[in-house]
Amino acid sequence: MKRRIAKCCAPLIFLGFCAVIFSQQTAQPQNTQQTAPSGTDTQQQNIQEYVELLRSNVRQQKAEIMGAMMGLDTDQSAKFWPLYSEYDQELTKLNNSRLANIQEYARSYDQMTDAKADELIQNAFEYRKQCSELLAKYYARIKDALGAIQAARFLQIEDQLLTIIDLQTTSTLPIGGQGS
Repeated sequence: MKRRIAKCCAPLIFLGFCAVIFSQQTAQPQNTQQTAPSGTDTQQQNIQEYVELLRSNVRQQKAEIMGAMMGLDTDQSAKFWPLYSEYDQELTKLNNSRLANIQEYARSYDQMTDAKADELIQNAFEYRKQCSELLAKYYARIKDALGAIQAARFLQIEDQLLTIIDLQTTSTLPIGGQGS
C-alpha cells in the first residue's frame, strides 16, 4: 500500500503544479491598453495551446493515478476503462465551460460589476451542479458494471483528484471585490 501511495505522490504533485500554472495563465488580468493587437492574438493563441497541452498531460496523469489506485484485474479493466474514457470526455466538456468562465473572470476583473460578478458565480454554481450530476451518473454506471465497492473507490479517487485540481486552480485566482 505504501508503494502505491508513493507511486501516486509524484503525479499528484505534477497535477497540482499543472493546475497552478494553468490558473496563473488564465487568471491574470488582461492589460486593456496594449497597442499591438496581433501580439495579443498571438499571446492568446499561445496561452490556449499551452492550456491544451497542460490539460492533456493532466488527463494522462489523472488516468495513471486512477489506474494505480483502482487495482483492477484484466476483466474489471475491460469494463472500467471504456466507462472512464466516456466520463473523461464529458468532464472535459464541462471543464471547457469552467475554463471559459475563468477566462471571462480574468478579462472582467478590473471592470467587475455586480451583474458580471453574479453571472460568473451563477456559472460556477452551474458547473458544480453539472459536475456532481456527472459523477453520480458514472458512479451508477460503474456500479452496474463492477459493483458498489469498485464504484465507490472510483468516486473517492476521482473526488480527491478533482479536489486537488480545484484547490490549486482556485487558490491562485485573485479574490473579487475590486468593484464598487
